[in-house]
Amino acid sequence: MTISKRSFLKMTAAAAGSASLFSGSNHALSQQSSSDLKSITKEAAPISVAERKARIEKAQALLRENKIDALILEGGTSLVYFTGIRWGRSERYMGVVIPAHGEIAIVTPHFEEPRARERMSFGEDVRAWHEHENPFELVAQIIKDRGFNSRKIAIEDTVRYFIANGLKEAIPNAQLVSGRDVVRGCRMYKSAHEIELMQYASDVTMAAYSHTYNNVEAGMTPRDISNMMTKAQIDLGARSLFTMVLLSESSAFPHGTDKPQTLEEGDLVLMDCGAEVEGYDSDISRTFVFGEANARQREIWDIVKEGQELAFKTAQIGTPCGEVDDAVRKLYENYGFGPGYKTPGLPHRTGHGIGMDGHEPVNFVHGEETVLQEGMCLSNEPGIYIYGEFGVRLEDCLYMTGKGPKWFSKTSPSIDNPFG
Repeated sequence: MTISKRSFLKMTAAAAGSASLFSGSNHALSQQSSSDLKSITKEAAPISVAERKARIEKAQALLRENKIDALILEGGTSLVYFTGIRWGRSERYMGVVIPAHGEIAIVTPHFEEPRARERMSFGEDVRAWHEHENPFELVAQIIKDRGFNSRKIAIEDTVRYFIANGLKEAIPNAQLVSGRDVVRGCRMYKSAHEIELMQYASDVTMAAYSHTYNNVEAGMTPRDISNMMTKAQIDLGARSLFTMVLLSESSAFPHGTDKPQTLEEGDLVLMDCGAEVEGYDSDISRTFVFGEANARQREIWDIVKEGQELAFKTAQIGTPCGEVDDAVRKLYENYGFGPGYKTPGLPHRTGHGIGMDGHEPVNFVHGEETVLQEGMCLSNEPGIYIYGEFGVRLEDCLYMTGKGPKWFSKTSPSIDNPFG
C-alpha cells in the first residue's frame, strides 16, 4: 500500500521523516542505497518572528473591521502560521487567543507549560490550568483583561466542537462566529517569502521526479517506486509528504486502489507527490507510460494537457475561481467526456488552494465566486478518468502575480517527455 494524498491530509501527524518509511523490496532498497542526491534547500529561510507578528497585526485589523473581540486557535497550521508553535491535538485544550488589540495569550495545561514556553518565540501572557479546572474560563478572562465584553468571538474553522461548546458555556453572553474570513484574509494571500518556500518545495519534488523516472524498472511495485520518490525528496532537503503511485487501470481511480500491481511494458503510470520546506508544500502530479505510449493513451493525455493550459490561461486577476473549472469542463465535454462531474471525465475540482496545508481555500470548483487576486496559490490539476482503462492527471501549482498566473514548476511537455 502506498501513502496517498488523501491519507496524508487526514493524518494528524506525518511520519515521513525517515528513509525507511516503507519496508520496500530489493528494487527500492538498491535505489535508496545508490542515491547521490544532495540537498537543494539549505538557503531556505524559515518564517521570522517579525513576519508572524505582522500576520497577527493583520488578523487584529480584520477582527476590528468585523467587530469581533478575539480569534480562538488550537493546535494546527493556523497556530503555526500566527505563532510558530507546533502542537498536537488532544482532549486537553492548548491554544492561543488573538484579541482585536493587545498582546496574544497562550492557554495551556499546567504540566505542559514548560514545553509551551519552550516553543514560544514571542509573547509573555501564558495562562495555565490544572486538570480539575476549566481552561475556557481562562479564555474568558483573557478577553475581559483586554477590555472586551465578549460580544463576538471568532473560532478558527478547524477548532473542534468540544472547544467551541466549552467557550459557549464559559461565556454564555458571547456570539460565536466563524473565523474563516479573518484567517483566510491572512493565509490565502501569500507573501514573497511564502512563495519562495513553496518554490523550494516544488523544485525538490520536480528533481525527485526526474530521479525516480530515470530509475524505474520493469517488475517494480507502486511501493518500490513510492519508496524511491520518498527517499529522493528527503535527500534533496525536504520533508516527503506523500508519494502516490498508480499503475494501469488503477490510475482511473483519482486516489488509487489497493489492487496489487507490478510495472510492465506499456503501463501508464500516474504519480501524485508532494514535499514540505519550512512548513510550505508542493503538490505535483505526472502521468507517463513505461515504454511506448499507444494511440489511446496519447489521445487522452493530450486532451488533459489542453485542459491544463486552458485553466492557466483562464486564471487571471479578477476572474471568479469557478470560471476556471467551468472552462475546463466545457472543453472536455466537447471531446465527449462528462458532462459535469460524470465519468468518463473529470470527477473532481480542477484545483485547490495550497500553502501550509496541501489543500486549503480557495478552490477551482464550479460555483466558487471568490475572485483571483495577487498572492493566491492554487493547484491546476485537470484529469480524465476512464474506469476499466486508465486515468490521466497533470498537476502543477501556480501563484497569482499582479500580471496574472505563474507556474511553480515546469509543466509536462508531452507523454514521451514528461519532465522536459
